[in-house]
Amino acid sequence: MGELVDGIIAGFRQTTLLEFIATTMGVASVTFSMMRRILVYPTGIVSVSIYIYLTATNKLYADAGVNFYYLIMSIYGWYNWTTGEMDASQIKVAVNNHKENLISLMILVVSFITLSQVLSHFTDSDVPYWDAATTSFAIVGMWLMAQKKLENWIAWIITDLLSVPLYYHKGLVFTSLQFLIFTILATWGFFIWRGILNRNTNSAVG
Repeated sequence: MGELVDGIIAGFRQTTLLEFIATTMGVASVTFSMMRRILVYPTGIVSVSIYIYLTATNKLYADAGVNFYYLIMSIYGWYNWTTGEMDASQIKVAVNNHKENLISLMILVVSFITLSQVLSHFTDSDVPYWDAATTSFAIVGMWLMAQKKLENWIAWIITDLLSVPLYYHKGLVFTSLQFLIFTILATWGFFIWRGILNRNTNSAVG
C-alpha cells in the first residue's frame, strides 16, 4: 500500500503543465456536458488538442487517434448543438432505438478489431488491446454525445473505468485521476440526463 501511495505522489510531482491544463479542461468539458452547456465543446477542444500530443509521445497511438476524432466531433457537435437550438438549456435528450443500438454495437466491434490489429502489427504499442478497447468505447461515446443520446454516458463510464489503470500504467497519474473523476461525473451525468428525459416524456404525455 505504501509503495502505491509513493508512486501516486511521485506521479503527481512529475505532472507537466500541459497535462495539468489538459486535465483541468477535460474535467470542465465533462461537467458542462452533464449540465447540457455548449461550453462542453470549446473546453473539450483545448483538452483533446493537448492530449493528441501527450498520448502520441506515450505510445498510446489509438488514444492519440481518438483524440483527433474528438477534435473533429467536437467541432461537429458544437455546430449540431447550436443549429436551431441557441438556448443550450433547451437541448433535448433522446434514447437510441433498436436500430441505433445495433449501429453503436457495430461501430464498437469494428473499431476494436481494426484498432487492435493495427496496433499489434504496425506499431510499437505495448498495450494494443487495452488501448483499442478504451478508444473503441470512446468513439461510440463521442458519437452518441453529439447526437444527444442518453446512452453516451454508458459508453463514457466504460471508457473511463478502463482508462484509469491504463494511464496510471503509463505514468500519467494526473490523467489517471482525471478519468476517475470522469467516471463519477459520467455516472452523475447519466442520472441527470435520464431525469431530464423522464420529465420531458411526462410533459409530452401530460
